[in-house]
Amino acid sequence: MIATPETGMIGIAILFTLLLLGVRVGVALGLVGFGGLALILGMEPALIKSGVVVIDTFTRYELGTLPLFLFMAHIFFSIDASRDLFDSAAKFLGHRRGGLAYASIAGCGGFGAINGSSLATAATMGLVALPEMRKRGYSDSLATGTIAAGGTLGQMIPPSGALIVFGIIAETSIGELFTAAIVPGITQALLYFAVIFLLCRFRPGIAPAGERAGWGDRFRSLTRIWEIIALVILVIGGIASGWISPPEAAAIGAAGALATAAVRRRLNLVMLQEAFSETLKTSGMLYLIIVGALIFANFVGITGLADAAGETVASFGLGQLGTLFLIAALLLVLGSVLDGLALMLLTTPILLPIVSATGMSAIWFGIFITRAMEIGFVHPPLGMNLYVIQGVAKDVSIGRIFKGVLPFLASDFLHLILLIIFPALVYWLPATIGR
Repeated sequence: MIATPETGMIGIAILFTLLLLGVRVGVALGLVGFGGLALILGMEPALIKSGVVVIDTFTRYELGTLPLFLFMAHIFFSIDASRDLFDSAAKFLGHRRGGLAYASIAGCGGFGAINGSSLATAATMGLVALPEMRKRGYSDSLATGTIAAGGTLGQMIPPSGALIVFGIIAETSIGELFTAAIVPGITQALLYFAVIFLLCRFRPGIAPAGERAGWGDRFRSLTRIWEIIALVILVIGGIASGWISPPEAAAIGAAGALATAAVRRRLNLVMLQEAFSETLKTSGMLYLIIVGALIFANFVGITGLADAAGETVASFGLGQLGTLFLIAALLLVLGSVLDGLALMLLTTPILLPIVSATGMSAIWFGIFITRAMEIGFVHPPLGMNLYVIQGVAKDVSIGRIFKGVLPFLASDFLHLILLIIFPALVYWLPATIGR
């Protein structure tokens, strides 16, 4: 078979079909990629090329970052770090109107920094924060919408599993991606705070003010999270400053999580077995996805589809902003029907050359596509975070959850636009630290 862009399009169509049939993302990517290589190059060259991809991937030093951060997250999950983070935020903010909603966003950001997963953050904070908000008279739509949206911070706040996967696929620095994600992560949380403020300002009844906690209670709550905060600052700050590499930071994070569990007398054989088991399961799934995506990327590269797509977009004469808005629209449409990682792995080999041609770097595109992935997690009707929240609050209709997340979804679109118009949101911190 001749390698042409049309061949690449046929491969993508087959990939979509497999995904819609429920085939796992990594398996579908690998099958289509290997099948395409076999048809174009022949079976033996395809086997050799795929074998080289597998060996090269599993011998990468930076790949060790993923299981270590996952292990750190599972250890913190087992010692109820999410509850401690929310309780501390609630002590400081709960007396304000909408204070528990603010605390939920802060808790999601804190837990996202040690977890790196949107779905896990939404599910865990839903179990912790949602009952408290409903008990205090918060409207169901605000409570569920806040946690569904806040859960997406798990993908952006470093260390992020999505950014690690992107860094490996795009062959770019994971440390720079983590550093570049800090300002977008903070501005995303601030926009969520603004949404809660405006909703409470115009509809005060949806979030009554609570009792003010004394300063003694506030400081006592900090004693339960200070080691978590210190470890996160050490890990993220060490990576951002260049003092330690991401794999070294991940090792420090895992060791620190074990030490924290030991100090709290929660470290035992059962907990360790569960943490190791969950880490291995998740790591194995992600490794399969990474290998499949790299094989698929080789197939797309051989067909010339990425170059053809770039030439087509350039022929529109949209300029930099127009091109980036077009890509954003495409990602949002695909994100409403594709799993987040599937969206990233399918589109990166095709869109990254187009983005690079506009003058944007792979670092910017990594943050941008991760942001688009996050919107897919809360975009009705298929946003996974919305159904995770419904699983926690079974008596709340999915329509009410959709309604609650809409104001936050509007802020997500605004944030995506700001990343396009002001790329310095991504570039400023890495450039400042790198001086």
